Amino acid sequence: MQTQAQDIPKIFPQAEDFLPINGTDYVELYVGNAKQAAHYYQSAWGFQPVAYRGLETGSRDRVSYVLRQGKITLVLTSPLQAGGPINEHINRHGDGVKVIALWVDDATYSWEATTQRGAESCLEPTTLSDEHGQVVLSGIKTYGETLHYFVERKNYQGAFMPGFRPWNPDYRPSEVGLLYVDHMVGNVGWGEMNKWVDFYARVMGFTQLVSFDDKDISTEYTALMSKVMTNGNGRIKFPINEPAVGRKKSQIEEYIEFYNGAGVQHIAVATNDIIHTVTELKNRGVDFLYVPPTYYDTVLDRVGHIDEDLTELRKLGILIDRDDEGYLLQLFTKPVLDRPTMFFEIIQRKGAKSFGKGNFKALFEAIEREQALRGTL
Repeated sequence: MQTQAQDIPKIFPQAEDFLPINGTDYVELYVGNAKQAAHYYQSAWGFQPVAYRGLETGSRDRVSYVLRQGKITLVLTSPLQAGGPINEHINRHGDGVKVIALWVDDATYSWEATTQRGAESCLEPTTLSDEHGQVVLSGIKTYGETLHYFVERKNYQGAFMPGFRPWNPDYRPSEVGLLYVDHMVGNVGWGEMNKWVDFYARVMGFTQLVSFDDKDISTEYTALMSKVMTNGNGRIKFPINEPAVGRKKSQIEEYIEFYNGAGVQHIAVATNDIIHTVTELKNRGVDFLYVPPTYYDTVLDRVGHIDEDLTELRKLGILIDRDDEGYLLQLFTKPVLDRPTMFFEIIQRKGAKSFGKGNFKALFEAIEREQALRGTL
C-alpha cells in the first residue's frame, strides 16, 4: 500500500500546501562518467544497484544508473553522444544535480497548479508505460538550471520507471545506514535569495521555517544569508543561500564561480547512528571537513547532556547542536567532485528540527581552511 500525501500529517500549518508531496522521489545528477560515478556511490557510500538505462534498453543519447539506500534514490546520467544539453550542462557546471524529483499523487495536477502560479514548465505531463504499468512525469524550472520533476508512480510496479531495466550486478558493498534526504541546499547569486523564497511560497505553497542572516552565519572573513523553506508535512526542506558581504570570498561565491551559476550546494542525508555511518564512510575513503579538537572543550556547556560518547564524536569530528526540541549531530564532507561545488551532510536528529546554527562558525572556519588550500578564499 503506497503512501498518499493526504495521509501524511501537516506539521507546519502556516504552509498553504496546495501541492501534496509524499517526499523526495529521486535526485538526478548529470556526470561525466555514470559507470564510474555509480561505482563510487556503491563502494564509498553503500548505495545499492536498482536499475539501468542505456544502449541495451534502446536509449541512444544517454546512460543512467539508478542506486538506492533507504529512501534515497540517486540517478547518475551521462551523455552517449557529442553535443546536446547533457554535455552542455557538464561543460558549464561539472558534475552536479540536474533534477530534484518530488513524489506526488498526481503529476498532472502538480504541473497545472505550479504553472498557473507562475512556474516555467520544462516538461508537460507525460505518461511512460511498459509491462509493469505507467509513470506520469511533469516538470518545472527552478534556480539556475535545476529542475523539479513531479513523479506519479501509484500505477507502476517495476524497478524504477519505464525505459529502465533492473540492474543486478554481483558487486554489492554493504549499506552505511543512510535513511532519507533530510534537506537539499540551493546556492543562488547576490540578492536572489528572497526571489526564490517567494517562488517556493507562491508557486509551491511552502512556508519559511527559519532564516539566518550574516550575523548568524559569518566568520572574521566571510558571511552568507540563508532561509529555509518547507512544505506542510516537513518532508521537503530547501534552504536557499546567497552570499553576504565579507572581507574575503565566501563559500557561496566560490561555488557560484566554479559551478557557473546557481545550483544545489549540498544534500543532507539522515542516519539513526551517525557514529557508525561516519566511521564506515571514512573507512571507505570519504573525506570530511576537519574540526579542531578545541571545539569539543566547551561544546557540552553549550548543548548540555547527550547520549553519545563525546570521545567518539571528537575522534570523528562530528558537530553537535541543540534547539528547543532536542539536539542534532552533523558532519560535512569535502566536495565530492573535482570542482569545489557539491558536498554531502550526514545528520542525525535527536528531536531537533533546526539546522545546526550553533555550529555555523566552526563549520565555516573549516570550509575557509579548505578554500585557503585551494587559493580561492
